[in-house]
Amino acid sequence: MDREYGTLYLVATPIGNLEDITYRAVRILSEADLVAAEDTRRTLKLLNHLKIKKPLVSYHDNNRLSRADELVERLKQGENIALVSDAGMPAISDPGEELVRICIREGVPVTVIPGCTAALSALVVSGLPTRRFAFEGFLPHKRNERVKRLKELAEEERTLIFYEAPHRISHTLADMLQVLGERQCALARELTKLHEEILRGSLRELLSRLEAEPPRGEFVVILSGAETENKKENPHRSGQDMEALVRHYEEQGLSRMDAMKQAARDLGVSKRDVYRSLNR
Repeated sequence: MDREYGTLYLVATPIGNLEDITYRAVRILSEADLVAAEDTRRTLKLLNHLKIKKPLVSYHDNNRLSRADELVERLKQGENIALVSDAGMPAISDPGEELVRICIREGVPVTVIPGCTAALSALVVSGLPTRRFAFEGFLPHKRNERVKRLKELAEEERTLIFYEAPHRISHTLADMLQVLGERQCALARELTKLHEEILRGSLRELLSRLEAEPPRGEFVVILSGAETENKKENPHRSGQDMEALVRHYEEQGLSRMDAMKQAARDLGVSKRDVYRSLNR
């Protein structure tokens, strides 16, 4: 590898609260020869906030092919380039993924400056299982293609993570309910911002919420995975299992009654059954 090549830095930026920028990200943005951004106007606001003045170029879906060649050539000439997305980690559901592959193919060093990601931030506050999960990003816009993809995920037991736009969120949840059946879900929007909101409940309940309150802002959708065969065959778990599940939701911040209600939904039983089992 040519030792004179510059480095492509994948720099994670705040998903809302600008205080979430890391010291290292500030330093790399300050030292880079060039900043490549999905939306230069949005990134300029961040750089101005950080009092950093750097040349900016756009790198997005519409110009990724022509701009990638230009960026790689500048890297080969020894320039260091910081790649950022609108918010969060670049190369996640944006064209940065392609630029990384080209750099690796051409022998250009690539490194990451870790930080915020909307997907994981939403997952850890969802209250749904975090041990095993699958990130799906945006589902197809066309309904027939979206339904086809959901059918492919019907047997996936891991917690599923999606991104969705406000004008499609209700349609997407309705398709999930139709294709996958009733499941527990969390909708996260405005994460780390003043009006952060996480809605939790069944798909049917969340659809009702969205009908009553028109959705605004981009959403992260966290969806429970398919039940295992063991769960399907034994939907009425033991009292010890119920107690553990209720305790889990209490640790997530729910009241005792709300925790029992959520456990009942998870187990497919009535709240009365949970109450009786825990108070024998």
